Amino acid sequence: MKSKSKYDSLEPETERHIIANNPEFNAQFNYAKNYIKTSKYTLFNFVPYNLFEQFQRLANFYFLCLLVLQLIPVISSLSPITTAVPLIGVLTVTAVKDAYDDFQRHRSDRQVNTRKTWVLKNGQLVQEPWSKVLVGDVIRMENDEFVAADILLLSTSEPNGLCYIETSELDGETNLKCKQCLTETEELGQNDNLIGAFQGEVRCEPPNNQLNKFEGTLTLEGNTHSLDNDKILLRGCILRNTQWCYGMVIFAGKDTKLMMNSGKTKFKRTSIDRLLNFIILGIVFFLLSMCLFCTVACGIWETLIGQYFRDYLPWDTLIPSEPVSGAAVIGLLIFFSYAIVLNTVVPISLYVSVEVIRLCQSFLINWDDEMYYSPNKTHAKARTTTLNEELGQIEYIFSDKTGTLTQNIMAFNKCSIAGRSFGEVIDPRTGEPIEITELVQPVDMSDNPFHEASFKFYDQSLMDALEVGDENCEAFFRLLSLCHTVMPEEKNGRLEYQAQSPDEGALVSAARNFGFVFKSRTPNSITISAKKIPETYELLCILDFNNVRKRMSVILKKDGRIRLYCKGADSIIYERLKSGQESLKRHTQEHLDAFAGDGLRTLCLAYKDLEEDYFQDWKSRHHEAAVSLDNRDAKLDAIYEEIEKDLVLLGATAIEDKLQDGVPQTIANLAMAGIKIWVLTGDKQETAINIGYSCQLLTDEMVEVFVIDAQNASEVEDQLQRTREQIRNMSHSAHNQTSLSVVTFSEDALGADTLSEVGEVRADYALVINGHSLVFALNAKYERLFLEVASFCKAVICCRVTPLQKAMVVDLVKRYKKAVTLAVGDGANDVSMIKTAHIGVGISGQEGLQAVLASDYSVAQFKFLERLLLVHGRWSYYRMCKFLRYFFYKNFAFTLCHFWFAFFVAFSAQTLFDPMFISVYNLFYTSMPVLALGIFEQDVSAKCSLAFPKLYTPGLKNALFNKREFFRSAVHGFVTSCVLFFIPFGAYYNAMDTEGRSMADQQTFGSVVATILVIVVTMQICLDTSYWTLFHHITIWGSLIFYLLLQYAYNYLLQGEYVGALAKAMGEPMFYFTTLLTIVILMLPVMAWRFYWVDVHPTLSDKVRFKQRHDAKMASQRTEHRIARTPSARRSRRSIRSGYAFAHQEGFGRLITSGKIMRPRNPRQGAVSNGRTSNFRADQNRVPIVAPAPSTIEV
Repeated sequence: MKSKSKYDSLEPETERHIIANNPEFNAQFNYAKNYIKTSKYTLFNFVPYNLFEQFQRLANFYFLCLLVLQLIPVISSLSPITTAVPLIGVLTVTAVKDAYDDFQRHRSDRQVNTRKTWVLKNGQLVQEPWSKVLVGDVIRMENDEFVAADILLLSTSEPNGLCYIETSELDGETNLKCKQCLTETEELGQNDNLIGAFQGEVRCEPPNNQLNKFEGTLTLEGNTHSLDNDKILLRGCILRNTQWCYGMVIFAGKDTKLMMNSGKTKFKRTSIDRLLNFIILGIVFFLLSMCLFCTVACGIWETLIGQYFRDYLPWDTLIPSEPVSGAAVIGLLIFFSYAIVLNTVVPISLYVSVEVIRLCQSFLINWDDEMYYSPNKTHAKARTTTLNEELGQIEYIFSDKTGTLTQNIMAFNKCSIAGRSFGEVIDPRTGEPIEITELVQPVDMSDNPFHEASFKFYDQSLMDALEVGDENCEAFFRLLSLCHTVMPEEKNGRLEYQAQSPDEGALVSAARNFGFVFKSRTPNSITISAKKIPETYELLCILDFNNVRKRMSVILKKDGRIRLYCKGADSIIYERLKSGQESLKRHTQEHLDAFAGDGLRTLCLAYKDLEEDYFQDWKSRHHEAAVSLDNRDAKLDAIYEEIEKDLVLLGATAIEDKLQDGVPQTIANLAMAGIKIWVLTGDKQETAINIGYSCQLLTDEMVEVFVIDAQNASEVEDQLQRTREQIRNMSHSAHNQTSLSVVTFSEDALGADTLSEVGEVRADYALVINGHSLVFALNAKYERLFLEVASFCKAVICCRVTPLQKAMVVDLVKRYKKAVTLAVGDGANDVSMIKTAHIGVGISGQEGLQAVLASDYSVAQFKFLERLLLVHGRWSYYRMCKFLRYFFYKNFAFTLCHFWFAFFVAFSAQTLFDPMFISVYNLFYTSMPVLALGIFEQDVSAKCSLAFPKLYTPGLKNALFNKREFFRSAVHGFVTSCVLFFIPFGAYYNAMDTEGRSMADQQTFGSVVATILVIVVTMQICLDTSYWTLFHHITIWGSLIFYLLLQYAYNYLLQGEYVGALAKAMGEPMFYFTTLLTIVILMLPVMAWRFYWVDVHPTLSDKVRFKQRHDAKMASQRTEHRIARTPSARRSRRSIRSGYAFAHQEGFGRLITSGKIMRPRNPRQGAVSNGRTSNFRADQNRVPIVAPAPSTIEV
């Protein structure tokens, strides 16, 4: 009898228990099958499910209720079609969009589920679709195939059970990673009989989303073997450079780590969306107020007058005959009737129009060639269509440093060896360093056959020291060529390196160019060429880097001498140095401080000689820790700490991580726009500060740069309080030092934006806080104090922060400042920050595509952020605000005409307009011009938007659309409705045509008001449009023509109720005089008001538009303010030590030192072992010198 399924119970899965090739045993647990489903709908449930979702939106549900009311004849004076047409239109458009999106998901699911893979069943390979793969199955994969599920690697075509995978679908990284199976399962080869008889029993962790972690055991023939992440291939990986491999399915379908990581992204809404919800709620209350007024007025009229006209206006049979009670019931029914008649004051088409505008704005971002990066052929991309206008309201930018502000391409720049600094070129006449330019000749390294043409070094003295055999210099570069986890390979006859991080690659490359060439490695040896002399070292152990250790070491043996080489962060190495090196430490420290003046990333080098007996004892204890199943990492760290002490200092390296192009100008312009920029980086404090200066985030003009670096809570609180008081005191003393608001358009200030607010205090501060202090500053007790201090500052730099801390800082600003935030980064460590911010921007950089995949927008370079915000963001916000103001204006002008009409029809809910006109007013007659306004409108050109960053300020203040602006639009619509109604009313009151026939009928009057309404709102959008395109002309003038054509088609071809009314009115001169009078009365005050404000109180936008209109050439230019910093100038400011950053992930050390890694150099063709055929890789030009090794640490 089967045991109770874990999935049948309510208890969560705590352990996974699987036996290979035993489906009966595995079936009892009901593990997830490999079928995936990311779609929401099916063909049968789409209509009800989609309608259910759409009616969860308040506006749609509101109009559904109105439609139901309109189906009740006793309370509805309008045909249900007036609400049904726009509602069905909105529901249809949304349903089509949802159906298309879900169709794409269905197609993607079907494509994945129907992929074929080989499954071993009853000792035979059978090709099955992915969806039929089960947990416990053994599957075979071949080169360049996707891995079907999360599998335990059993055997491969490569030597020693190695295989290579690409994980771009998981983490965006395209570099190959190496995996290795257990020795015990490697022997299975590709023998189907042996693999079919494999009955390994796996116990492991339950499904989770941790891509880099796996814990479990494999029990085989009574022996238990530890399993870790190095033996697992995850679904979504691609097999590369491996002919075939076999694996046992551990997690399938929705339980795979890929699917566990594809959870729903947090839904982001813009501030305008939130304001719209509030406004719509207010409009509903206004509607109910009008309905209540009409209810009371109707009851009074029926009581005083209506009861005496029952012969002409009989009451319905359900109305009580008693006058007072009858009037009360009629008034109650009229409430619902006017809720129907006046429902257009709540615009149902608003939401559809907003989505269309946002979609088109996203296309404009995607198509902008000014944000195209030709080196990697990457366009900017709007990955979401719902946040465009939020780009115009960014108040805080949170940026990563490495790879975002900098290129993450490292160059060996300077070094310190035995207390002597190398790298600067000294002027022999002055003795001062000279600036490196293209005119300075680099050191000639052509004698080195392995020299790289791209490597440049300018200090000849270092090469001279090597040529005379300086022992310290040789030891320095020998360490760089030996202490690393770089993998070499020959490609097209040229030696190339594959490094885990660009820093490490730059150091090995530097050693290579100075004559210490890393040639090859085996699992137990490293071969270098030291000044053209081959040297082979026995590799005893690699103590690999991680984020906690911040260092790595190798233990090597040559000629009977065992030596440990170590490199790491300066603070880490200095703590572990042998005593008695004070002079060397002091000189090296001075050099580190000098390197920091140039913003370089530093690394200290040291070594230690070991006794044979001590090493053998340490090695045995190291082995025990390496195979431990409990606290393995902690035990290894303790063993590492024991041997990495009493080191001898060799020197330090300085690597340059160059800024991306345009970063200083971008930051300066964004800061001028009023945006506060915070840099959140994992680098050390000194490095981040100096990069801050080089990119103009920090400037010499700042009053003060405050540093918070305390190590405990009380000291952090004290530093923050003292900083707050200092800022307050300095701000108070600078209060009288103000600047005037000036915009100069003279030729002397061509393109210069010198605008500032009147009375603006020019005191700028910056705050720098390290990770230790930030831990306490983010505590609930101190976070408000920290934020208060940071808010005073123009720039904030947070150093040594973790990915979680980045997200916490962003969340802190979101919670308390209520400001719109943007996070920008390029690596996996930036994902949490990007998802937390209102808007996330990913940089397509050197660290993979993780940030891009999690972002809302992606750009190739940080400099494009300037155009994304100051041009597209500002335009999107400006367009959306203008669209909303006009939309509410035209709807109030339209709807309130019914309200004025109510006073003349005894509040009977009689409509002024034709029911068809009511239905299509927003959908057809006025929709296209306002869409053109929302998509193409611009007040100033893109060049002027960049040249005058302060144009961005209105978005920061929500100045273009807020409650006040909505109220003004509503009042404008209110006044327009009054004039629209009463001018024609007076003109047509008791009017007659030229033949003496009366024109005072309701249908003629309604047609006249409707026509004038369409003309007036069209004229208004002409006044609102600042930027005319062909599309504007087509939509605006086309709407008027379309109105007349549709009126004719409906009334004459479809026999509408108002047939002939408009034609009759347009046949009389009175119609044209009334139209002209109404337009003049409505448009003249608007034009006069705008002329007054533009002439007397112009905004910066008005001034720039005037400049742009009168001098296009001057508007296209702008004076660039660039501050060039020489190294000596930076050092004269302060002396700060820089920091070195390793890769964020562990190196190749665990793979290198397994002892069973090498592919034979001359494998025998066709050699067969356990069913494995030796096959060469397809790329014959790529000759591997070495392959990565398995997970064992020691040899």
